[in-house]
Amino acid sequence: MTSSFRNATSQQLAQALQHARDYTLSLFDCFAAAGMDVAARVPPLQTINPPLWQLGRIAWFAEWFILREAVSSHPADADGNCLLTKGDDWFDAERVPHRGRWALDLPTPGGVKTYCHEVLDRVLDKLTREPNTDEALYPYRLALAYEDMQGEAMLQALQALGLPAPVHAAGEVLQVPAPSEIRFPGGTFQLGRKSGDGFSFDNERQAHSFHVASFSMDSAPVNNGQYADFVIDGGYDNRQFWSDAGAAWLMRQERSAPRYWQRDGSQWRAMRFGKLSTLPAAEPVRHVNLYEAQAYCAWAGRRLPTEAEWEYAALSGHPALRWGQLWEWTASPFEPYPDFAADRWLEYSTPWFHTHQVLRGASFATPARLGSAKFRRFALPERDDLFAGFRTCAWPG
Repeated sequence: MTSSFRNATSQQLAQALQHARDYTLSLFDCFAAAGMDVAARVPPLQTINPPLWQLGRIAWFAEWFILREAVSSHPADADGNCLLTKGDDWFDAERVPHRGRWALDLPTPGGVKTYCHEVLDRVLDKLTREPNTDEALYPYRLALAYEDMQGEAMLQALQALGLPAPVHAAGEVLQVPAPSEIRFPGGTFQLGRKSGDGFSFDNERQAHSFHVASFSMDSAPVNNGQYADFVIDGGYDNRQFWSDAGAAWLMRQERSAPRYWQRDGSQWRAMRFGKLSTLPAAEPVRHVNLYEAQAYCAWAGRRLPTEAEWEYAALSGHPALRWGQLWEWTASPFEPYPDFAADRWLEYSTPWFHTHQVLRGASFATPARLGSAKFRRFALPERDDLFAGFRTCAWPG
């Protein structure tokens, strides 16, 4: 399924849900091959979850919203009991703090896989009896989006832990021509997504008129060769390029190049899923955080695009504009749109407003059905484990 999940029919959803589960299980098997199907063997990093817990959580999420017909993620808002006696205690993320997920007495990997299969079988059976309406299919689309997002998070974790990924998942980002400058005239457009037009996340609503002044933006993200020039020019040593928050982060990290980069004589190499390989100069730079993106822009006399500028450009249909290989940092903090109201998954957006930053686009690890010019991803500014890069804009004038 390459068309958007947001308007998917029952039949399309059935195929996509099965595809997502097969992919999730293939990622889990990569952790298992390294002995990390047991939580005690998984490093307790802030940016990952124990894979066994994550696998069970994916199935629990679908059971909660589809089989138990929960009207929200509040613990009292689902019908009946979990198929697993202690499922709610194990897999409700609001009940189990992040560090506590390493100490849970979870079922065996085989037991969690059996739970996953049972939930999916019941979900697919129930789906056959649903009318093809947005209201009826909402929980199925939500569960599919959740599993797709978790699949990308699991691939990020494989990279962070230096583990091999499935061949079909670890494909290289395609090299692209060097960025050129595109001038956009600006104007008023509908920022965000309208209600009643298929599935939408709560932070994408409500669509509202927004004016963007004329601007110039790169046709493609900054590449490794361009970023290497910044590194070689002492970009990580020059305080003037870094914000106060960025300088504080840099001091804690003692870093002089992006995460995973290693110098090999006159060449740069990078660790990709446990293998060291030469860094292609024309490939978009990845695994850089907001602070690094901002510092590069300061060095280059450029700036990051706002999320409104990014969306306006992505919707323009300009033939030279390329996006979708990596998530892209924007200059916009993650804030609610006017008339925001939380959806059934209450914790999806609200806890992260004003502390996280917006990324736009998609990455090579994002299923095509999830990608959208209006999708708002968000993350803490220091996150450099994401499959993320950035592009730059010219200052006005």
